[in-house]
Parts: sequence; C-alpha cells; structure tokens
Amino acid sequence: MQLTTIGFDLGKNVFQVHGVTADGQVIVRKKLGRAEVLPFFRSLDPCLVGMEACFSAHHWGRELAALGHQVKLMPPSYVKPYVKRGKNDAVDAEAICEAVSRPTMRYVPLKSAEQQSVLMLHRIRDQLVRQRTSLYNALRAHLSEVGIIAPPGVKRVPELLQVVEAERDRLPALMLCALEVLLRQLQEVKDRIREVEQHIFGWAKTNDAARRLATIPGVGPVTAAAIAATVTDPSHFKSGRQFAAWIGLVPRQNSSGGKDRLGSISKMGDRYLRRLLVVGATSIIRYARTRGGPRQAWAMALLERRPARLVSVALANKAARIAWAILTRGEVYRPGVAGAL
Repeated sequence: MQLTTIGFDLGKNVFQVHGVTADGQVIVRKKLGRAEVLPFFRSLDPCLVGMEACFSAHHWGRELAALGHQVKLMPPSYVKPYVKRGKNDAVDAEAICEAVSRPTMRYVPLKSAEQQSVLMLHRIRDQLVRQRTSLYNALRAHLSEVGIIAPPGVKRVPELLQVVEAERDRLPALMLCALEVLLRQLQEVKDRIREVEQHIFGWAKTNDAARRLATIPGVGPVTAAAIAATVTDPSHFKSGRQFAAWIGLVPRQNSSGGKDRLGSISKMGDRYLRRLLVVGATSIIRYARTRGGPRQAWAMALLERRPARLVSVALANKAARIAWAILTRGEVYRPGVAGAL
C-alpha cells in the first residue's frame, strides 16, 4: 500500500499526521513531536502533503519540499467545512487530508524566506504606526484635561510640541514629567518607523517586480514591496479581476433566483494590501481635485456621480488589476495601454 496523500496538522511542539492511499484507505494516523517531523517525512517516498496556511506553515513547507514532497497550503477557512465533528488534532489532520485532495480547492503559494522577511518588516511597521497613533491620541487627551486643545493628525506633532512649550510655565511639574515620557516614547516610535521604512525602501529598489509596480499611480514603494512580497506567483490568478477579488476589492454578493444583489466590499481577502491600495487611491483623488489633468479624467468623471470613498475603492480595484497585468507580463505602467487612473 503506497502512501499518496498526507494531512499535516501543525503545532508548536505536537504535530498530527493523517495519511491515505490512492483509493482513500487510511494507513497512517500518528502524533509526532517536533524533533520527529523531519525524520518521519525523510523516511517516506515523495507524496502530496497538505497543510493549513497558519503560523510556521511556510517554514515547514520549504523543509518538506526540500525532501521531495509536493506541499500545498490551504486557507484554514477552506479546510473547516471538511471537519466532521468535534475538534482535536487527529480530526483536523483528517480534514486537511480530505481538503487537499479536492480538485476545486484553492491553495496558498509557498513563500520564500526573503519574502517572509519583507512581510515581517511590513507587519512591524504597521504595528509601530498603530502605536504612534495611540500615543498621539493619549497625548492630546491628557492635554485636553488642562484646557489645551491640540490639533488632530500625527503630522501636527511639531505644533503640539510648541503648544506644550508655550504652556510649560502654568503646568504642574508632575504633569510635565508625564508628558515628557509620552513625547520621548512618541519620538522613539517615529524613529523606529523611519528605520523600518528605510529597509523596505531599500528592498523595493533592488527587487525588479517592486520597481515595476511602483510605476503605477498611487502605488508607492511600501505598497509595491508589499505586493511583490505577497504575490509569489501572479499566474496563480486567472485574471486581474480575480486578483482584485482575492484582495477583497469587490462588493459582497447576496444573489439568488437570478437576481443580483451587490453590497459594500467584504472584509475578506488581504486587509493590509487592500488598505494600502485604498490609501493610494485616496491620494489620487486628492490630486485630481486640486490639480487634475488628462490622466485623472476617469477619476474626475466618477467623482461627479459617486461618493469619494466609493471612488477610492474603484480606483484601488483598478490599480490591483493593473498590478496583476504588470506582474504577469513583466512590463511597467503605460497610461496609453493600461488606461489612465
């Protein structure tokens, strides 16, 4: 009996294996410790190994692929329907084994260590930006307690510092100490954000795909680096429309009986890429309103009929489709060919 398919449930220290033959007969159902994983798979002939795309999945995928196995990662939400009953490692491994054998299953491309490193920089930057926003909001809230109303927006920090300096004489000493702690922390977070961004910018300059993506209006080095590091194989998507839908830049459907009902965009997909593309589209709208030009004609015509937020999502959808075309064809953005944003 030849083992052909394995469902591999990942964990920190305990792993579960569920293996079947070509006709679906179960011949392996085993729990493994972390040190036993590689020796176990090394003793097997090359086979199909399915895993959920969760933490450490790409690491184990690279390790097992190096041993000659065919590794396929699947979104956990796509594996969930194959869980029969209950919740334990053995049941999860069986569901993974069943899901990976489905012909209509969608898979997550395996990422390299370099791509994971770039995405790690993006995640750290995103976390630091949230911390900076939190610190600034806390600083404004504390100042409002003593009647000092600070201007909103993180970019107004220099004005806030001037306000604090001007009111230094009338503020209690302990309050000044507390505010200085927040200000030092805020400056430290800003320095760390700048440091992480420099690494992202440097990688974006050396990566061919990121350089080509940066030619799209509204797509800067941060967005270009995020797309280049996330999209391992653009041919995984059949069209730019499917790529935009994968990001989540399409309306939610609630259609039945031949009648289409479209709502707002769903929260499914890659939230980080979606947010970056929408922010870039918002900058295009701002530029179109203040300066305008032939390249912004489509956006201006859409703004006359639709709200600005809806237009920003539409522009982000268009930018995602152009990004897919650029990655697939190996070209740069050309307004006369791809259509002006």
